[in-house]
Amino acid sequence: MTKLESKKSGVVAGKSLGEQVNNGSVDPACPDQSTAIKAKVMKQTSRESLHRRNTECEVYDDGTNTFFWRAHTVTVLFILTCALVYVTLLEETPQDTAYNTKRGIVASILVFLCFGVTQAKDGPFTRPHPAYWRFWLCVTVVYELFLIFILFQTVHDGRQFMKYIDPKLGVPLPERDYGGNCLIYDPGNTTDPFHNIWDKMDGFVPAHFLGWYIKTLMIRDWWMCMIISVMFEFLEYSLEHQLPNFSECWWDHWIMDVLVCNGLGIYCGMKTLAWLSMKPYQWQGLWNIPTYKGKIKRIAFQFTPYSWVKFEWKPASNLRRWLAVLGIIFMFLLAELNTFYLKFVLWMPPEHYLVLLRLVFFVNVGGVAMREIYDFMDDPKFHKKLGQQAWLVSAITVTEFLIVVKYDPHTIMLPIPSLIIQCWFLGILLILIWTMWRFFIRDITLRYKETRRRKQEAPADWDRPLGNGSTATPSGRSKLNGSSETLRQRKS
Repeated sequence: MTKLESKKSGVVAGKSLGEQVNNGSVDPACPDQSTAIKAKVMKQTSRESLHRRNTECEVYDDGTNTFFWRAHTVTVLFILTCALVYVTLLEETPQDTAYNTKRGIVASILVFLCFGVTQAKDGPFTRPHPAYWRFWLCVTVVYELFLIFILFQTVHDGRQFMKYIDPKLGVPLPERDYGGNCLIYDPGNTTDPFHNIWDKMDGFVPAHFLGWYIKTLMIRDWWMCMIISVMFEFLEYSLEHQLPNFSECWWDHWIMDVLVCNGLGIYCGMKTLAWLSMKPYQWQGLWNIPTYKGKIKRIAFQFTPYSWVKFEWKPASNLRRWLAVLGIIFMFLLAELNTFYLKFVLWMPPEHYLVLLRLVFFVNVGGVAMREIYDFMDDPKFHKKLGQQAWLVSAITVTEFLIVVKYDPHTIMLPIPSLIIQCWFLGILLILIWTMWRFFIRDITLRYKETRRRKQEAPADWDRPLGNGSTATPSGRSKLNGSSETLRQRKS
């Protein structure tokens, strides 16, 4: 927490106390009441500030506001108006209907992006610039609208619409089977006995590593990353009867994916998180730095976070956080599956640039969404709004899955092998049993034990001698004869 934030919290606490006094909730003539309420307010404020100190690093900023940080709304509006005037008065409109339609859609999107970059609401991230994250917020809206448009088309029209983006699309593509010969060393191939390993070393290997490195920076928890990584491999085992490219060798699943690519990416991500949590965050204006070396260093650090918040998910602390963590894992796995199923139903090859653009999109919006979800979970107020980016990413994930269901329901509804159904049923049953035990049965048992302990300690309190050497029960009766009249006589 910054010093400015701590001062603000103290001022807010003082104002709230003063408002209570002025409104009549605290009697000024009763110092004990005002002192008690003031102590309660300060205790709550100190508890919240202590929590933020444990999870958020301290930031020191000189508050320099340069030309780079201003909104420039009038400048952007002037440039946009000049561009539209040029297109209207000086440029001749081509007589190609398809070209004009594409150009009109692109121009509409650019105008919306200009509006969002200058006028949209800021998110939790400010580096390298708030306009950068406002831009991706507007891209998220455009992508969701595009998915809604595709969802309302027929299967044939939706696939052929992709030809307007790239004429090479709209053609069914065969899926590559990664299974088959799973021998690590093939003695039958004398020229290259390790050809099975080299065949699996394609562009997805560095993509797996880089993807899990970035996901670790988003989730900021080693256990959650490993659970999602392992669970996705189980999903590939379970759904290989639907998509052929889910069929991989055992060593491709557990050695190359989980241990090498995913594990190494998670390890490097955790090391980066440790560096970011210990890094001092002292910001100074570029023109206030005297040396050129300091200026270059300041420009480089502009692309690092402004501050750092350590995520403490604590899924077993209460039922709400436990269900939220389960929901996060489920949405992560669903987004991962959508990557493969969308390529399958929309006939896009894995190496197409649209697939790469979708991954770049989720890299930029996923971090903001996870931060907003964590703030939503960590806030003591239960009715706080979910962040805008988290809301849109959730809507996009669900819409992509609905497109998959509509465009190829036959593949989705292929019968699952009975062994896989039994394994998933057993896993879900274990999760339900643990949830019931942890948040219901265990709490009831602890309350019952606490009640018994208090009842056992109560007689010892009753037998405790009073000031005149006698004993008393909670009812105020004498323990000698149980008569309240005798007790009154003894007191007189």
